[in-house]
Amino acid sequence: MDTKATIRVAELFAGVGGFRLALDGYTNADHPEFEMPPAGPYETVWANQWEPPGTASKQFAWRCYEERFGKGSCVNEDIAVVLDKYEAGELDIPDVDMVVGGFPCQDYSVAKPLSQAGGIEGEKGVLWWSIYRFLMLKLKKPKYCIFENVDRLLKSPARQRGRDFAIILSCLSSLGYSVEWRVVNSAEYGFPQRRKRVFIYAERDAGEWDLHGRMIAGVMARALPIIPSDELHDVDVSEDPYEITRSFNAGGGRSPFENAGVMQGGVALAGSVTESYDGPRGCLGDVLVPEAEVPEEYYVPDDQLGQWKWLKGSKRIPRKNKRTGHEYMYSEGAMAFPDLPENPSRTILTGEGGKGASRFKHIIRCVDGRYRRLVPDELDSLQGFPRGWTDTGMTDGRRAFCMGNALVVGVPHLIGKVVADR
Repeated sequence: MDTKATIRVAELFAGVGGFRLALDGYTNADHPEFEMPPAGPYETVWANQWEPPGTASKQFAWRCYEERFGKGSCVNEDIAVVLDKYEAGELDIPDVDMVVGGFPCQDYSVAKPLSQAGGIEGEKGVLWWSIYRFLMLKLKKPKYCIFENVDRLLKSPARQRGRDFAIILSCLSSLGYSVEWRVVNSAEYGFPQRRKRVFIYAERDAGEWDLHGRMIAGVMARALPIIPSDELHDVDVSEDPYEITRSFNAGGGRSPFENAGVMQGGVALAGSVTESYDGPRGCLGDVLVPEAEVPEEYYVPDDQLGQWKWLKGSKRIPRKNKRTGHEYMYSEGAMAFPDLPENPSRTILTGEGGKGASRFKHIIRCVDGRYRRLVPDELDSLQGFPRGWTDTGMTDGRRAFCMGNALVVGVPHLIGKVVADR
């Protein structure tokens, strides 16, 4: 591949622009503090971000995207409606070389077999089907795809472990894509947050792959080095998602997709791999702002500390199922209290904002002995965004929501560098 040729990108489910930052980098004379290097000759030429149900108050992520990348840089409309308009000739979507996106994990149920006129469609998992439809509709199908999702995608639903991911592989295979996937814990590659997500790399018309060789020297392995497993196994993936819906892993048991794999032509090779990284290690303390910059409202009152400690502690609580009356014991283990600055942070969740005590929010001890929550600038930094990226007029709670939905920017940056260098 000519590394000087521009790689034109479409960013779906764009949020506040994590993939765009990772690939394009950022240069803006008005905000030199946000400067970030590109992963290669990438240019994001089209993006879509829309938060249901579509009310103006819910579109704060889109407004942040346009504040940072310019007015008109992102289409703020339901992607299904956008694709309807594209098919009707009412709007244009430019040809692109790469499609990226972090789509929410939903139900991937398939309603109809391919032999029926309606083809495949999701009953609830409309967001994956919008990606699939985007890839199908373009006359010049994109060469590359990079997608991100929660790692449970590889093992859902509970009654057919791995079925949902098998449907995605089937869809990509039917369009001529070969695929690599990896579950990546960002902290294991030096980033300051423990965030485990599955990354999916797909390449159309990739030529013949040696699946074993691809596991240890493919795009994902070069970007995020591993110690490969000696126990790899084959997984057959039908090119008819309807058949997968009916029969894939119908006997239950663990998902066959493990935490890494490759697929070409409906044949997949999967296994469990271990990270191989010997570089610098980030930690929560790396992103903490000076205490003088922390608003008073982020300090936890002494009379609330008991509730925080109880929520973080181990417990066994008797409960009763309201529907069946069945009594059971609910238990959960202890979590660190407070969060230790010398360790990578726990995963940021969308509920990180707000003043109330929580089991899942971060809390740290200051040098004066007081305790506080993390401020939005620190959440931006934990995800690898420039500090202050989401400071565009939205509330602190919404800034936290955006970061809980975002990705660790450095991970697709590493993947993008390998793709650009090929």
